[in-house]
Amino acid sequence: MLREKLIQCGAVRFGEFTLASGKKSSYYVDIKKASTKHEILEMMGEMLASHIRGDLIAGVELGAVPLAAITAVKAKKDYLIIRKEKKGYGTSKLIEGDYEEGMTVDIVEDVVTTGGSVLRAIRILRENGLVVNRVICVVDREEGGRENLEREGVELISLITASELLRER
Repeated sequence: MLREKLIQCGAVRFGEFTLASGKKSSYYVDIKKASTKHEILEMMGEMLASHIRGDLIAGVELGAVPLAAITAVKAKKDYLIIRKEKKGYGTSKLIEGDYEEGMTVDIVEDVVTTGGSVLRAIRILRENGLVVNRVICVVDREEGGRENLEREGVELISLITASELLRER
């Protein structure tokens, strides 16, 4: 069902793309295209929430914020937003939201390729005394992210893998 919804809404596109990891790809998964559709966002939120075990949920701006918000509502947990960079004004925090040292955090992510951006988020959370053992993503592109996260002691759970998403109909 998720696969069909992602394809129908145009979240899977084919062509030549450069990914956040710098890798070139013949396809692109744009979860923002899906998360702006209330029906698909709600479906993803329910699916992500079923895997939540931590005290808090976290998402990296921008793509994972709607996912973190809907997952928090569905799981009845608070959530954190991890900024890509500190603002040059106000509180200049990298983490938005309330937390206490020692709390466990499940990170939700839209797409994991090599895991670079989520590894950065894990580092930021851990440096602030939080415990991160799991990442739950919508799509695992199966390009090393799972292995890179495992090396950091973090489990990757995906709602769908690239091979499932791209299989012939």
